[in-house]
Amino acid sequence: MKRRGTTDYACGLEAALDVIGARWKVLIIWNLDAVRRFGELKRTVAGITEKMLIQQLRELEADGVVHRKVFHEVPPRVEYSLTPFGKSLRKALDPLCRWGTAHMERIGAQKRECPLAHTRAS
Repeated sequence: MKRRGTTDYACGLEAALDVIGARWKVLIIWNLDAVRRFGELKRTVAGITEKMLIQQLRELEADGVVHRKVFHEVPPRVEYSLTPFGKSLRKALDPLCRWGTAHMERIGAQKRECPLAHTRAS
């Protein structure tokens, strides 16, 4: 995704979407409600590949959303957590999660009814 300078954003939503991107980043942020190791995070974000998780974590770290802590021990251990900036973003996702929960049945039914109209990029 090409990054643009802050003065190039048309609105705040565009800036927010530039950080969260698509499906995986939002799910990673949502599941980082506590400090998590890589394997634990991979298990909690259902369906994500190891390669995609690594890529998305690197981007979130570069954006200042995720903090990566490396423990120099054998075997090496890495923990991920949200930065204060990331915690504020996760808090902003709460209403969207509630909306999705309230409408899951309807959204699922519409997708089953017309699957081609509701394809999503992963």
